[in-house]
Amino acid sequence: MILDRFLLTDTVAIVTGAGRGLGAAIAIGFAEAGADVLIAARTEDELRKVADEVAARGRRAHVVVADLADPDTVAGLAQTAVDEFGRLDSVVNNVGGAMPRPLLDTKAHHMTDAFTFNVTTAHALTTAAVPHLLATADGPGSSAGSIINVTSAVGRVPGRAYAAYGTAKAALAHYTRLAAMDLNPRIRVNAIAPGAILTSALEIVAGDDTMRTAVESATPLHRLGAPEDVAAAAVYLASPAGEYVTGKILEIDGGIITPNLDLPIPDL
Repeated sequence: MILDRFLLTDTVAIVTGAGRGLGAAIAIGFAEAGADVLIAARTEDELRKVADEVAARGRRAHVVVADLADPDTVAGLAQTAVDEFGRLDSVVNNVGGAMPRPLLDTKAHHMTDAFTFNVTTAHALTTAAVPHLLATADGPGSSAGSIINVTSAVGRVPGRAYAAYGTAKAALAHYTRLAAMDLNPRIRVNAIAPGAILTSALEIVAGDDTMRTAVESATPLHRLGAPEDVAAAAVYLASPAGEYVTGKILEIDGGIITPNLDLPIPDL
């Protein structure tokens, strides 16, 4: 049956930034599809709640509390996953971010920090995971490994105050394409570019009727996205359903082609 191709039964995935928001939804979605997950973030209480949700779905979660801004720390997650579960099938590089600020207030270290947090960490985990993904792919009944990078619509659609964040996410999107070429055909590398998704990062917008209406009106589908919208895309890309997809950016953004959330930065 076609739905069987969306299953991740008895596979193992790493999801970074999994304490809340998109990472939590992806980890839980993977568990619902049959995967065990290593979940990593800075806040233990949040991770434990996600682990409980995974367990409620009959799967195992291994919690790693760590500062994922450090590329060496992130790289170590690959071996930890194999030590804990005995294999590694998928990696979701979800950790990242950068505070918006006007261009002229964006210093060189802001750009460097954004690139490190959003791109270098993904590269560190990707390269550390490759030998383990290959080892699993060589096993009986296994298909190619999957790496999924979480970028952003801001990496494609320009908006004020996003010089550091948008540039880093654009770099991660193209890194996805480049990595896919190097790792073909045995490991697939794709990305998800979310738009305005209703997570804690968007609470201010969601809680203000005027702001929320403006964002929804500027979005072709006239609503904010749900974390589960992104999780469903991640399950597709990691599962056999997506096994003919690599080097692609899946835009989960309600159809936007222009910014739907402009920050009030004054003209020069």
